[in-house]
Amino acid sequence: MTAPLQQTDEAAQADASVADGVVPSASAISGALEALLLLADEPMSELTLAEAVGAPESVTVEALEAIAAFYDETGRGFELRRVGGGWRYWTRVEHADLIAAHVVAGQSARLSQAALETLAVIAYQQPVSRGRVAAIRGVNVDGVIRTLLARGLIEEAGHDVDTGAAVFATTRQFLEKMGLVSLDDLPPLAPHLPEVEELEAELSALAAPVAVLGDVAGDEPGHVTTETTSAPERREPVPETDPEIEAVPAGQDEEVGA
Repeated sequence: MTAPLQQTDEAAQADASVADGVVPSASAISGALEALLLLADEPMSELTLAEAVGAPESVTVEALEAIAAFYDETGRGFELRRVGGGWRYWTRVEHADLIAAHVVAGQSARLSQAALETLAVIAYQQPVSRGRVAAIRGVNVDGVIRTLLARGLIEEAGHDVDTGAAVFATTRQFLEKMGLVSLDDLPPLAPHLPEVEELEAELSALAAPVAVLGDVAGDEPGHVTTETTSAPERREPVPETDPEIEAVPAGQDEEVGA
């Protein structure tokens, strides 16, 4: 009972200090910060928390870091993490399997492979137009774009200067879901790209003459002819159906599940 009483006394002192114009300490506002963060359904910024507890932002940051360190040192099943421009409670990674088995399994609607690929293109190319995304993936992405918009993972971010087409970018919710502070934390693509030499060798192999053995009309037995492979014919993007989107009869509005 000593610790709760002490924390209550400190909180009361913090309220009195604010009323008297005295700056409260980090330990005095830690309880209030925990209460606010428990009710948060999205990351709360340091400025918002500071205004709520009536303390300077620097003192609030000190208190948040002290709380996060305390959870780490005591091995709690949750942690206080700064992500998406704010602070929020998260369950620890080592308990992910347990949570998935008892809570999340069968209840969370996961993105399709098509949606994940489209989201990756937008994340690394933003701001990017719908047509550009379709050109990169080689398929029509209208349905997938609607799904990502409905999920709040992307949003319109203006229009292309040359074409006037709407361009899309990722949202703050995308950072939160990915556990990122900013887009600078996205993993680099370079390690996953082929080397220049490998790419040139592959292109050379595609364009090289191909030897054909066979009894072609007019050829002597055993005659070898060569054929040169031509570049594949360019095709228009094929409309892609997202498994999450059901077809609706003509004349009805389409609904996309969040």
